Amino acid sequence: MIEKIKALLKKHEEIIAYLIVGVLTTIVAWAAKFIANAIFFDNTMYPTPLENFILSTINWTAGVIFAYFTNRKYVFKSKEPMMIEIPPFVASRISTWVLDIVVMWIFTKLGFNLVVGTLISAVLVTIANYVLSKVFVFKKKDA
Repeated sequence: MIEKIKALLKKHEEIIAYLIVGVLTTIVAWAAKFIANAIFFDNTMYPTPLENFILSTINWTAGVIFAYFTNRKYVFKSKEPMMIEIPPFVASRISTWVLDIVVMWIFTKLGFNLVVGTLISAVLVTIANYVLSKVFVFKKKDA
């Protein structure tokens, strides 16, 4: 039984590592977002679209910086030069930042509070980030 579990963990090591790093990235990004909300917008749970834009940008910046280094080291175990990976990583994250902005704008217009919109957006952004990282950024070279 233990051998089966070990085999499953080994088989799915990358996705498990991505989920762990993703949770940590989310904590870092959301901490930045909610701290900024408390500092700049008096901790509102119903920010304006402009406030949401600013908060999403802070969230995105903190997440991208943390995610690049942790994904590179622990998930995809990349040995490529950083200067080759950073541009497509940032480009892919810009696309999911736009996704986050659009999703948060929609939920703001629909009257959802900040936490609900953030949770739904996070799920969509996480899935898109993994696919883009795997396909365009940390792609494995054929051996």
